[in-house]
Amino acid sequence: MTRWSIGDLAKASGLTVRTLYHYDEIGLVVASERTTSGHRRYTPDDVRRLYQVRSLRQLGLTLEEVRSALSRSDSLRPLFEAQLAALNAQAQHVEALRSRLTALLDGHTTESLLSTLEMMSVYESYFTADQLTDLRSRAASMGPEAVEALKASWLELVQQLRQHMADGTPATDPRVVELSRQWDALGAKFTGDDPAIKAAAQRSWEENKSSISTQIGWPADDGLVDYVSQARAAQ
Repeated sequence: MTRWSIGDLAKASGLTVRTLYHYDEIGLVVASERTTSGHRRYTPDDVRRLYQVRSLRQLGLTLEEVRSALSRSDSLRPLFEAQLAALNAQAQHVEALRSRLTALLDGHTTESLLSTLEMMSVYESYFTADQLTDLRSRAASMGPEAVEALKASWLELVQQLRQHMADGTPATDPRVVELSRQWDALGAKFTGDDPAIKAAAQRSWEENKSSISTQIGWPADDGLVDYVSQARAAQ
């Protein structure tokens, strides 16, 4: 019956001798036989186990997970399902990162890229990962043209409200109250009217007015948000 030395097995398997020594030391793949001089000799069963270990490692399992898998007498399905879920989560993260990088590189200068990255960091400190995913998914489902149309509508709404402020129109004026309703309706298209997301957005604004106002193009200290809040209270 064929026996393999550690060097021969390393060449055949594509693993390093050091890796095989490590597997032996931790009891994961142990040579079943030794020569009279103490050299390891691997049997066909040892080689079969090594290839099982390598296959499981290629699925992304840790050495401890591999050990657990090989020692199980029941189905490996739960372990593989958990690994698949983890890989799906990683894939979603990679896809989200790819989309963000694509969007960042689309027509931005170095200065605007740095500014956008700064705001991304701000938002990520207020919104949970699930909330950010929800916001991005909602924007993606609307499509870029619809998102840009909503932004344009919002900027027009801001201009109308600021004009009323400049004219001294009371926040309780029916025209301003109606504009506050439109403000909330536009916001709901982005937030899904989720209370937790709305609260996170409010905290983000209150604590980062200067940075956010630079991004959206109107001064943070002009009282507009308070004006809208007063109009909202009169709805």
